[in-house]
Amino acid sequence: MSQSITIALDAMGGDHGPSVVVPAALRFLKQDTDCELVLVGREAAIRENLPNGQLPERLSLQPATQEVSMDELPSRALRGKKDSSMRVAIDLVKAGRADACVSAGNTGALMATARFVLKTLPHIDRPAIITSLPAVKGKTWVLDLGANVDSEATHLYQFAVMGAELVSAVDGKERPTVGLLNIGQEEIKGNEQVKGAHELLAKSELNYVGYVEGDDIYLRDNLDIVVTDGFVGNVALKNTEGAAKLFRHLMAAEFKRNLLTRLAGLAALPVLRALRRRIDPRRYNGASLLGLRGIVVKSHGGADALAFENAITIAKKEVLADIADRIQQRVGQQLDVSVSA
Repeated sequence: MSQSITIALDAMGGDHGPSVVVPAALRFLKQDTDCELVLVGREAAIRENLPNGQLPERLSLQPATQEVSMDELPSRALRGKKDSSMRVAIDLVKAGRADACVSAGNTGALMATARFVLKTLPHIDRPAIITSLPAVKGKTWVLDLGANVDSEATHLYQFAVMGAELVSAVDGKERPTVGLLNIGQEEIKGNEQVKGAHELLAKSELNYVGYVEGDDIYLRDNLDIVVTDGFVGNVALKNTEGAAKLFRHLMAAEFKRNLLTRLAGLAALPVLRALRRRIDPRRYNGASLLGLRGIVVKSHGGADALAFENAITIAKKEVLADIADRIQQRVGQQLDVSVSA
């Protein structure tokens, strides 16, 4: 018998709220036969986006009377929005009524609320945000992507351990390779935090390949995970999104330049469509909040239905991999070794 999985969706979060989350839920359920989804938010707004206002099979509704805006202070959302769709969705995970939560809402508020409600795992000082980015070999996982602006060496080491466990579970790689993002591959380069993390990783049991540079995220074929602090990681993520949009814009402009280029564009259309699909950021949407006593996935705030559907799929994969328990059971030993070494 297949495992029954329930995922709570913050229906009011993000730039578009129910107009994206509800269609994404319906798309997901058409492809999936095992999961149940819970739409959390204002009932009237949710039903407006349902066919005939009716809930189909395996889709339920959990009312919430408040919303967290995209520019709201995390402290205000945490203290004053206890019945927000975000908070209620996370509460369902805490209560065991949902196996995971997906939200496109305010990243800071989501991290603060999830950390307060679910708490961090033993041995983990700070949760981290991880996602995959397109690369020549397929994809590269990167963390942290914005949860921690300032990170110490021990935090970077913890990120690496958590990331390796996630990739091992989700991608089936027994010993995924781990690189530490730096301004060069030479031993003398980097700040004290990076150098300290390098020392911890070098003597760990992880499959550590040393320092890597920004272009290695996309071009190095023996690199599964890149570790960095949240400030640099978020810049790298936004740079990737911007570069993909620039590439599509320039390609479209060049093919429209004159009749000859338009004809060339028609001839190249199958290749261009395949390339666009490969680098489409919507297909990489869904960043996991690692280090919590529960599964929380962050969707991009401006995600469309396809992108949000992908975030739901990531949440399901993590539930099936039992990722929170795997980190709790296996990470402690490696972190204990690093501390005592």
